[in-house]
Amino acid sequence: MNSVRRINEDYCYVGASERSPRLFENLFPVPRGVSYNSYLLRDEKTVLFDTVDRAVGDAFFENLSAALGGRKLDYAVVSHMEPDHAATLAELVLRYPGVKLVCNAKSANMIRQFFDFDFDPLLVAEGEELSVGEHTLKFIMAPMVHWPEVMFTFDERDGILFSADAFGAFGALEGSIFADELDIASEWQDDYLRYYSNIVGKYGAQVQAALKKTAGLDIRMICPLHGPVWRGELTRLLEKHDRWSKWEPETDDVLIVYSTVYGNTERAVAQAAAYLAERGRRVRTINICTTDRSYTVAEMFRAKNILLATTTYNNGIYPAMEYLLDDIAALTLRDRRVGIIENGTWAPAAAKLISAKLDTMKNIEVAGVLTVKSALKPEQEAQLQELCDALIS
Repeated sequence: MNSVRRINEDYCYVGASERSPRLFENLFPVPRGVSYNSYLLRDEKTVLFDTVDRAVGDAFFENLSAALGGRKLDYAVVSHMEPDHAATLAELVLRYPGVKLVCNAKSANMIRQFFDFDFDPLLVAEGEELSVGEHTLKFIMAPMVHWPEVMFTFDERDGILFSADAFGAFGALEGSIFADELDIASEWQDDYLRYYSNIVGKYGAQVQAALKKTAGLDIRMICPLHGPVWRGELTRLLEKHDRWSKWEPETDDVLIVYSTVYGNTERAVAQAAAYLAERGRRVRTINICTTDRSYTVAEMFRAKNILLATTTYNNGIYPAMEYLLDDIAALTLRDRRVGIIENGTWAPAAAKLISAKLDTMKNIEVAGVLTVKSALKPEQEAQLQELCDALIS
């Protein structure tokens, strides 16, 4: 039994999904699972576009065998050497010993690092082409989106862009593989942003470079290595990634991210949220102590105005908040306005330390600081409101 789906007359989908909840990269929760996409072209020559993670290797090889229908596999294009797409490459070569690996020089070196099998690759470089019959494949280098060897492939006849990890999303594919078969806006959009911000987000400049390289192509379909295949109307997908890769916020809403130990900081946050809502702003609050950081990172990519509220802990920043700040610094979040509420019973220090971390980031404006000693007092309500006003001004 296989789960092959036809993409068009000559292409089919031979990837597979891991549906049980797990950690992607042993780090990010994926409660809706994740897909590992692979595609097969059947022309005068057969061409496979990437392999899959070991977790779905059996399903992948069943799909590939069924899609080949007894034909030999001539080429395998290696777009990206991360093991969730290349871990089964050695088994592919063992099962199809005549296959020619098509890759760039950086990928070839990584293949030798990961595996011990001998191979004589067809090395390709920027703009080079491979004719396999009626289809001509053009290779486009996309370094650091998000590894240095990443390569796109463009089918000039059918207008298909094989985009490696670009334009990907968390989430398993349940039979429907095309974006137009799915409710992207309500069921997938958050997974697109969480995937982009946490996996690719650091490399916005490189994403911009890749978008410029492909801007002149007649792209009619995008086939990523994770998430749905896009066909027809691509504007929404391209516009979102253009915005995210410029670190442009999607909304002028206020995101409040807080940590609390005994509830006093949380009560101050509740007062701030109520005041901001009265001022006509939509507010989202996230308790960083109980929410995985990947979700908070995504929301920080979405929001323009961010209020951080945390306790001082061991003369420093509460650990969960500090880890978050280190994450967004590593992901080079920029161009945001931030307000800070610090809490400390005898020696509040969090605001100074948070400000120092924010100073290392690009174009992060600190709108103001409010210091709470143990609990917010009625006489401080005006100061809280001033901080909120400064944040949204």
